[in-house]
Amino acid sequence: MSQPGRTTVLGTCHHDCPDSCGWVATVENGVAIKLRGNPDHPYSRGELCPKVNRFLNRVYHPDRLLYPLIRTGPKGSGEFRRASWDEALSLVADRVSAVVKVHGGEAVLPWWDAGTQGLIQMSSLDRRFFANLGASRLTGSLCGGTAKAGLASTYGSGLGADPAEVRHAKLIILWATNTRLTNRHLWPFIDEARKNGAKVVVIDPIKTMTAGSADWFIQPLPGTDIAFMLAIMHVLIRDDLIDRDYVSKHATGFDELKAHVADLTPEWAADICGVEVSEIEALAREYGTTAPSFIRTLIGAEHREQGAMFFRTLAILPVLTGAWRHRGGGLARSVGSWSADQVKEEVFDVPSETRQVSMNHLGRALLEDRIHALFVWNGNPLISVPSADLTRRGLQREDLFTVVSEQFLTDTARYADVIFPATTELEHFDVIPAWGHLYLGWNEPAIKPLGETVPNTELWRRLARALGMADPEFDTDDETLIRSALVDTDVELMRSKGYVRLNLPEVLMPYAEGGFATADGRAALYSPGLEQQGHGGLPVFRPSREGVTSEARARFPLMLMTPKNHTRFLNSSYSHHHGEKEDGPYFEIDPADASARGIGEGDHVRVWNDRAELTLRAKLSARLRPGLAVIPWGWWMDAAHANALTNDTLTDWGGGVAYSDTLVEAARVE
Repeated sequence: MSQPGRTTVLGTCHHDCPDSCGWVATVENGVAIKLRGNPDHPYSRGELCPKVNRFLNRVYHPDRLLYPLIRTGPKGSGEFRRASWDEALSLVADRVSAVVKVHGGEAVLPWWDAGTQGLIQMSSLDRRFFANLGASRLTGSLCGGTAKAGLASTYGSGLGADPAEVRHAKLIILWATNTRLTNRHLWPFIDEARKNGAKVVVIDPIKTMTAGSADWFIQPLPGTDIAFMLAIMHVLIRDDLIDRDYVSKHATGFDELKAHVADLTPEWAADICGVEVSEIEALAREYGTTAPSFIRTLIGAEHREQGAMFFRTLAILPVLTGAWRHRGGGLARSVGSWSADQVKEEVFDVPSETRQVSMNHLGRALLEDRIHALFVWNGNPLISVPSADLTRRGLQREDLFTVVSEQFLTDTARYADVIFPATTELEHFDVIPAWGHLYLGWNEPAIKPLGETVPNTELWRRLARALGMADPEFDTDDETLIRSALVDTDVELMRSKGYVRLNLPEVLMPYAEGGFATADGRAALYSPGLEQQGHGGLPVFRPSREGVTSEARARFPLMLMTPKNHTRFLNSSYSHHHGEKEDGPYFEIDPADASARGIGEGDHVRVWNDRAELTLRAKLSARLRPGLAVIPWGWWMDAAHANALTNDTLTDWGGGVAYSDTLVEAARVE
């Protein structure tokens, strides 16, 4: 029952997470006093995660940036003074205009990611703003692009199954995904399948909380999954466990694949993967004889040099068994591609042929000295980009003018010359196209922007005016921007309910009758295009180039992974708020590796490679295998920064980066 001065407002979580939960904010006299999950949302079903349950603490945190700031101390010192919007905008306009006049527009670089994920606040008017400047273009992706490109190499697009259809499966393989932690709202659908007799298999180099809940846990060595998949194909074909009718009608290249995997036996893969031959054989038989079989993966496995090949290879398995014919069968990754017919983000695009810069190589680009003005929003690249020391050194350049839009004084923001204060999701309009389910989420602003904060869209309008850009597009308000990008969508219904389902069949079985997005409509078991690009027309296993020599492996014998371990962190968000409630930062190591180095529980340990070194507390853990170590990522620089050590080699294709192909050594600090 409503009370005088109290209202409820529907919104959607903006975080870069597959769940995109619906929420309800309770507002009293203009102040948000409560935030809870929307009980009517068909996917998140009224539950928020431990991070977002405390989102109001973030909105009203005393460290929140509420006014423009101008740097007064050395770069990185975090010393700023409050400024008016007019002063800050004038400074940016003068400095950026001077950069463009002297060095050209390509000396300006935008860097952004999905810290605020949404249709217009993530990226919309910024495209027009930077096109007007003739700025360099950001390419690649920290997450998602490589996985999509790999899947598309087999299917012609990134389209896969609706993850919620897992509830109809009889065999569920969670491959390289920690579902209970990073995709927690899918777990009830998996539980529903288990109650109906489904078996859950987890394949992961780390015994995660999801692996601990599985019926069957398989723990291959990191980066060896492709060899494992090829051996499964060998068994499926050898034992005639394939759906020959489906393959003959809806795939090309089967004969080539059959010959290719003839010698890729479980014995061959066992030596590479560190998995028993019997386990490979058993999984292959289980997968080949159980229907429906459902493979769920996310983006973790793309963070390797052969990241696209992982997804290209995995995509072949449900084709061979005909799993796509069955409800509850197939392969689910991101469903973001399904919204493309309704959400036309390309309406914000402005044609440009300027220089491209990989977002994964920000540090390299800054140190090349061709970038003289940097804009950062929706991200904290000093923490999230690998080989972080390169980024830090680049941000320290005195001749680099850096503008950051932020909610808090992040590691990256400390190096800014000007900081503009950004709104939170409770303070602006947006629509959130989910990548873990089939619902668009509406986000209504629940409160007025605190202090002098502005949405990202308003920042670009103000900057455009300060720089004298006369483009009428900058006069478009946020609601109009949203509606301009939505096609055949009942916006009023979405606004009243907080969500609306995409215009797709209730039972989504995209490849039941073939219909792949390739030129011939068939799944490409053999790909001439990949052959021409030098990747091989058939899936192949190649070891990472990091540590491929015996000398390198002798110097750095531990494989480092930097997973998301914390329930209260979202990438690097919240670590400075909830860090005291989490265990870390730490260096997790197998007891055998620790013993060989004289390392005990709680010891201080130096961890290093040629990129950086960190000093961390040791944590001995039986959930790892010998030769594997873990530093959970998300902690800010003054705590411990895992990406100081990670590898910035780009993935085979798709524009990603090989974080997880990182080698280190460790020693006890005396």
